[in-house]
Amino acid sequence: MTFSITGMCERTGMAGVAITTSSISVGSRCPWVRAGAGAVATQNVTDPSIGNEMLDLMAQGLDAPSALASVMDDRPFAQYRQVTAVDLKGNIAERTGSEILGTHAVSHGHQCVAAGNLLSSTGVPAAMTEGFAQHAGSHLAERLLCALEAGVAAGGEEGPTHSAALLVAGENVWPLVDLRVDWSDDPVGDLRDLWLRYQPQMNDYLDRALNPAVAPAYGVPGDP
Repeated sequence: MTFSITGMCERTGMAGVAITTSSISVGSRCPWVRAGAGAVATQNVTDPSIGNEMLDLMAQGLDAPSALASVMDDRPFAQYRQVTAVDLKGNIAERTGSEILGTHAVSHGHQCVAAGNLLSSTGVPAAMTEGFAQHAGSHLAERLLCALEAGVAAGGEEGPTHSAALLVAGENVWPLVDLRVDWSDDPVGDLRDLWLRYQPQMNDYLDRALNPAVAPAYGVPGDP
């Protein structure tokens, strides 16, 4: 059904998630990020409220393992959830319930954790953490996307995927990167195309928010 990677960059303090699944609009409910806190992915039979609950605690100073335990211990239906998280110190946490669908696995990496369910093989998450490590000098969004692509190359989900998302928190209250493919026959490929289009403009949108006086024109009819 879903595979994802959650990771952070110690150089920039960014945290993010890259994720793909067989169902529609994965970006609307599964990845969660917050500046000053970290990143969470909640998947399988998804409870979207887990993401913000964990980020609230991480923003208050709890590390990722403590936040996960606080939110998931004794939680109703926790056995249906697969959750991963990273805080801004690079601590990772994950939990896979007893009712997770199909072949499932988790892989721990340096400041990242990958997980999946209904996978083609248990090696998919390990391919993702390795892909993340191989691009250590790149922007976090690029590292996460490369990791997701490595998961696809390793066999990905048992069946076809149809949506994907890339979500990264920077220094501001809104995400630095929030790209979604809600329905496609090649969602990860389409997500790569979106990132290639968005990356050159990313800092322009920051300038427009923080200091419009120095921001470039949009370059569209009516605003040359």
